[in-house]
Amino acid sequence: MKLRPYQEESKNAVLNEWDKGVLRTLLVLPTGCGKTIVFSKIIEERVKKGDRVLVLAHRGELLEQAADKLEKATGLKCSVEKAESSCLGSWFRITVGSVQSLMREKRLKKFDRDYFDTIVIDEAHHCISEGYQRVLNHFDKANVLGVTATPDRGDMKNLGSYFDSLAYEYTLPKAIKEGFLAPIKALTIPLKLDLTGVSQQAGDFKASEIGTALAPYLEQIADEMVKYCSDRKTVVFLPLIKTSQKFTRILQEKGFKAVEVNGDSDNRAQVLEDFDSNKYNVLCNSMLLTEGWDCPSVDCVIVLRPTKVRSLYSQMVGRGTRLHSGKEDLLVLDFLWHTEKHELCHPAHLIAQNEEVAKIMTDKITESGCPEDLEIIEKIAEEEVILQREEALAAKLEEMRKRKRKLVDPLQFEMSIQAEDLANYVPSFGWEMSPPSEKQIKTLEKMGIFPDEVENAGKAKLLLDRLEVRRNEGLTTPKQIRFLEQRGFKNVGTWEFNSARKLIDRIAGNGWKIPKDINPKNYKPSASIGDAYVELPF
Repeated sequence: MKLRPYQEESKNAVLNEWDKGVLRTLLVLPTGCGKTIVFSKIIEERVKKGDRVLVLAHRGELLEQAADKLEKATGLKCSVEKAESSCLGSWFRITVGSVQSLMREKRLKKFDRDYFDTIVIDEAHHCISEGYQRVLNHFDKANVLGVTATPDRGDMKNLGSYFDSLAYEYTLPKAIKEGFLAPIKALTIPLKLDLTGVSQQAGDFKASEIGTALAPYLEQIADEMVKYCSDRKTVVFLPLIKTSQKFTRILQEKGFKAVEVNGDSDNRAQVLEDFDSNKYNVLCNSMLLTEGWDCPSVDCVIVLRPTKVRSLYSQMVGRGTRLHSGKEDLLVLDFLWHTEKHELCHPAHLIAQNEEVAKIMTDKITESGCPEDLEIIEKIAEEEVILQREEALAAKLEEMRKRKRKLVDPLQFEMSIQAEDLANYVPSFGWEMSPPSEKQIKTLEKMGIFPDEVENAGKAKLLLDRLEVRRNEGLTTPKQIRFLEQRGFKNVGTWEFNSARKLIDRIAGNGWKIPKDINPKNYKPSASIGDAYVELPF
């Protein structure tokens, strides 16, 4: 099986982390991008080295899916560690194991601590729980790979308490742009659902109380679905089984071929198969289908289980992001959830890099009244945020530009190159939070960045990586940015190296004065291609 380019890159990145001695690393791929195929190929490489491998998951469906994909992708078969089945004594090098079974002390004691050389955790955002940690601490010498589609910044901070690195991350916007996932359109329905009386449990809204708050609106929601979902294949997520069953009946009365499925359904497999083959066009469920279920033809997702947890929201919407013949896009219906102070997840949170961008996106989608492409809206929102920040930081940046130091302040550099990821960086892993190393400090100084205001090793690494990429792409150096922005030129970080060099040469040839035909405030360089990249003293 030939891997896609990003899959090959991610496989190699994980193996490289282990080769470097980093025991516990993360792989982030959006739902629909083949994470099971990737970790199957990683496992194949480890088995070739003689490793005994454990694939750890919290649900039977995920274990069955992993074993099936492993065999299809590599030809390798698995033993099972679950309920009455055990891998002990099996000659298979791979075991798929249930965390609920393995976490039991009596069972865990049967295994030597070095029994498994490599452990893969499917849906790794669950692995901070006590049960997972009990298993992982027992096999504490193994290489560990955590695979997840949905770590938001909060999740990453939690995962950073166990994992040592992020080997590779492939983002949802990039997957859509490169044609591996369906474009997402969002539509806000002008229906105000009041959640002010709903209390919280374990950091999210209580499902039982959401069900009560949602009940008065079900008829209206169904009427809205008639307008937008009649020609789409739709999955609806609801908070309770009884709410899901009631909503299904309402949809059937409105003319939909709707069906409901839950954990107690005896015919669950048949219902899902019938939905896949278009016998039904709406599938309602009470949070059953958030993981381990694929139906690529789904082209509409409705989340009627409001949540503050971005990973949960991403899992729900992820049921509709896969490509399928004849499918143009995924439509996500959002509602005007009314809460007193709790920030809810909206479609914008699927791709927005920070809350500022997400808020502007959500406002624009709400104002529009028609389906909006998330990528287009995000670009507009990001430009507005950059503009707002530039205005807010204008005085501070002006002061920085006038400083008589030879190096560029990190903030000026970030704003000049318009690097949102650098400006919004928050360290997640333990090593990232430590102070910059002496080597990092010296390299930053050499490359033109003032290191005293770089607070941690993670930020230092990001800056150094970005500087190397910019060098390879022929973009301006920090020293060029400092020299030209001190003289009033704007956003020099977005220029090509050669354009900046030629302008500096003109200024030098003019006795270090700006030529009269150039106005720094509105100057835009012409592109230059093909000149060699040479480090200058500027």
